[in-house]
Amino acid sequence: MDLEARSLQPNVKAVLLAKLREYKYDLNNLKSEHKRFASANSNQAARDDLLESGMADAMSVSANQRGRLMMSTERLNESSDRIKESRRTMLETEELGVSILQDLHQQRQSLLHANDTIFLLLKVPYRLHLLTGKFEGKDERKRLMRKGGRKNK
Repeated sequence: MDLEARSLQPNVKAVLLAKLREYKYDLNNLKSEHKRFASANSNQAARDDLLESGMADAMSVSANQRGRLMMSTERLNESSDRIKESRRTMLETEELGVSILQDLHQQRQSLLHANDTIFLLLKVPYRLHLLTGKFEGKDERKRLMRKGGRKNK
């Protein structure tokens, strides 16, 4: 057809060659679709053959898989229980730690208050000495000077 269309007059030749190209394009598309459907049908047939031959094994495989699935589920439940227990222990430990920190904070406050009180009490005799000009006890004076952080000679 291609040769006949080329031998015709130029005005008819262009129209026929355009139609011929469209027909060739359509033919190639139809051929590719046919191959696709043919391979799909052959794949489906092969698949059906495999499934039929494997049906006998499928029952034993299914029971085996069910057993493994049950064992896996049981292990998963045990792991979940261990995680819950660990979480509970962690929360108890955290509460105990918070309690200990609160106790330590109270003890620190008590020690700071006691330290401030002692410091104030030690300052009183020294200030009395400054006011009265008398200070009794040489050993007492040395002790107070060391505690007060001042040295006067």
